Amino acid sequence: MSANDKYQQIKKTFSIYRKMIRQALAGTDQDFTSMKLGAAIFLLSVPMVLEMIMESVFAIADIFFVARLGADAVAAVGLTESMMTVVYALAVGFSAGTTAMVSRRIGEKNPEGASRAAAQAILAGVALSVLLAIPGLFYSYDLLRLMGASHELAAENHGYTRIMFGGNMVIMLLFIINAAFRSAGDAALSMRVLLIANGVNILLDPLLIFGLGPIPALGIGGAAIATNIGRGLAVLFQFYILFRGKMRIQLSIRHFLPDFRLLAILTRLSVGGILQNIIATASWIVLVRIVSQFGSSAVAGYTIAIRIVIFALLPSWGLSNAAATLVGQNLGAGKPERAARAAWITGFVNMAMLGLVSVVFLAFPEPYIRLFINEPEVVELGVSCLRIVSIGFVFYAMGMVMSQSLNGAGDTYTPTLLNFICFWLIEIPLAWFLAIRSGYGYNGVFYAIVIAETTLTVLGMYIFSKGNWKLKKV
Repeated sequence: MSANDKYQQIKKTFSIYRKMIRQALAGTDQDFTSMKLGAAIFLLSVPMVLEMIMESVFAIADIFFVARLGADAVAAVGLTESMMTVVYALAVGFSAGTTAMVSRRIGEKNPEGASRAAAQAILAGVALSVLLAIPGLFYSYDLLRLMGASHELAAENHGYTRIMFGGNMVIMLLFIINAAFRSAGDAALSMRVLLIANGVNILLDPLLIFGLGPIPALGIGGAAIATNIGRGLAVLFQFYILFRGKMRIQLSIRHFLPDFRLLAILTRLSVGGILQNIIATASWIVLVRIVSQFGSSAVAGYTIAIRIVIFALLPSWGLSNAAATLVGQNLGAGKPERAARAAWITGFVNMAMLGLVSVVFLAFPEPYIRLFINEPEVVELGVSCLRIVSIGFVFYAMGMVMSQSLNGAGDTYTPTLLNFICFWLIEIPLAWFLAIRSGYGYNGVFYAIVIAETTLTVLGMYIFSKGNWKLKKV
């Protein structure tokens, strides 16, 4: 082959990928159960990865501006976010149930069934979010104190906690509806929703935190208000698309009449998803509690480092969500072996992507911490956390795909059991032992995270390879 022929071949390849990227970002109505598997993974994963990047920008933007208020403000955000992980766990759990039901109905070529499932998930999410708002609205100070905050920190910053818990409905709906879009194959819509939410949040954060002209400086509370406004406008856009759009899922009022049979199925699927996420995220609350024994600076450094880790991991969740959608749709279409191949291919792609990120964080962790804060104590701990936790990125990548693929198949209870074993029987006792009893200090917590997550991945790969998930009925 001549040099010119090679050039033309490379040019043709780039042209194909540019076309596919444009198609992925614009959205497509193709059947993901019949097209080439590599193309299906690409078309779904590109907008899902971008969506997860958008979601992570919320955390990064808030902490970037709040860090200007000092270590106490950052610590308050970290403690609040640790408690809010329960809300996220419930939202992600309902998203898992929604994904399993909607993707299976789409694979069966039953869009009406998919629409009814999505509407019932929205109903359940609204009811649950009302209950979750109550403790945050009335006991925000006490919750911060329970998490180890000093009286001064809790007294000055509990407004942030109250607003975040009070507005948890926008989080719940954002997650559930985007899960419905993704599992129906309309992943580009989810991406656009998060783009709107982030744009508003980034614009309002500095205005409401520091004030400008007639706009008063609201401090840390301004960050919470900006986040809720951004997410709230995104939810309104979601409902507009659901009722007025022409996508795979189209809702009308009749879909919201309670269907107790569907709600029972959704609850059965979601309880597994909720439990696995509560087990996982509640363990992070305990880890923060252990770190808090080393002071506010330790919590601040840990909070910043974990925000950066989340930013790095959420794109990998995008790939994992693509695997879940493909597993559910292909099972609905009666193609279990294609579903398995989709999961393994996505897992190895994810490992390659996160492996590169891991190398960067291991070699140059400090600049990323200093983007947010320059206090020496906070930077030192943040660097240590980022460097140690990133050691396990390659394992986390495959573990995410295995767990999400099982969820997409409707087997939400196996990941629950794995999370309980790895996080509560291994991670928490090991973190306490290494940090408190063995003299490793806060580094002991970070080593425990790597060990527990690696164990989870190995067990997940073994169970997925056995293939019992192919027999699940949804």
